[in-house]
Amino acid sequence: MPYDFLYEVQDGVATLTFNRPEVLNALTFEVYAQLRSLFDDLRYDESIKVVVLTGAGDAFCSGGDVHEIIGELLKRDTKGHIEFTRMTGAVVQHMRLLDKPIIAALNGMVAGAGSVLALASDLRIASERARFAFLFTKVGLTGADMGAGYLLPRIVGMGRAFELLLFGDTIDAATAERYGLVNRVVPHDELLATARNWAERLATGPTLAISMTKRMLNNEMAMDLVSAIEAEAQAQALMLMGDDHRIFYEAFSAKEKPHWTGR
Repeated sequence: MPYDFLYEVQDGVATLTFNRPEVLNALTFEVYAQLRSLFDDLRYDESIKVVVLTGAGDAFCSGGDVHEIIGELLKRDTKGHIEFTRMTGAVVQHMRLLDKPIIAALNGMVAGAGSVLALASDLRIASERARFAFLFTKVGLTGADMGAGYLLPRIVGMGRAFELLLFGDTIDAATAERYGLVNRVVPHDELLATARNWAERLATGPTLAISMTKRMLNNEMAMDLVSAIEAEAQAQALMLMGDDHRIFYEAFSAKEKPHWTGR
């Protein structure tokens, strides 16, 4: 289906590029709906192993379009507002439920809903030019939107989450790395190559083990230690019986490189 963003697939890596650079890749109702459907569909597409998110031009994503979304929402009733907020939340929900790694290649401004899409990704690589702002309180809204109140404290800690969500101030890439908001900051010209390298490593690796790891990390966030240890015991017992673990052993014994099957 046609999308209001660029979408291409190569060697098991799907690259999604927000493509409204004239408005810093601001999101529309249509883009939200397309993202919600795409991330749900990707759960069942075995040809895709990894997803990369990035933006065209000077921004990753500046959040919802002020005129196309905010202006329109002011005309809607309560039912229309809750339909919208549930749709935006479903995008993040489907990203987290996708048991394939999502890498955010943050090429410029990361603001509002764009910052939450970055949070919902599994790995975040930032250009040295990237800037981050959780702007919700600055427009008179709660900073807890689309799952930000759940995800951000788990990534940067409660104190930093309060600071970022209450003030809505803009921070640079170096500060984001210091806070633990991004995994790595790289020179701008190396951003996409680095993201592609990470994606290829994951796509050619033991993909079942990788997907199980993401699933377990998600599940264990709501568990106590005893439950988590038991869940890991059961998951690892299944993986020990998998083809890829046997392939590792046979390759190790033969002093060869394993050729993973993802099973």
